[in-house]
Amino acid sequence: MEIKTPRVAVDGIVKLFGEDGKFKGIVLVDRKYHPHGLALPGGFVDIGEKVEDALVREMREETSLNVKIESIHGVYSDPERDPRFHTVSIVFVCSAVGSPKGGDDAKEARVYKLEDIPFERIVFDHGKILQDYLKKI
Repeated sequence: MEIKTPRVAVDGIVKLFGEDGKFKGIVLVDRKYHPHGLALPGGFVDIGEKVEDALVREMREETSLNVKIESIHGVYSDPERDPRFHTVSIVFVCSAVGSPKGGDDAKEARVYKLEDIPFERIVFDHGKILQDYLKKI
């Protein structure tokens, strides 16, 4: 009997700070692959990997940043959230210092001030995730 379950993913709301400790904005990545657009950095949890370790790994792969996990923002599981297949994502709030550089599945990684987030370009349900986050802060 084949067991079918949703894929488990992690996404990061990365708060970027300068060397001076000043908040610069949130990191979004421009995706290389379908669906194209802006997204929170993230990816899938490997077999045998803790979700926290997957989050740190994915943030480093897609943004070149070493993040510090602050909290779990929430779990997003709508079967329609990813057009490719059913994905459950654990979303973390984390912080980093430095300059993001796109890598792996990300063409580019950029910092956006909270008031300049281009919601019309965001894919998946990451716009909803960010709106939920902004309501909490």
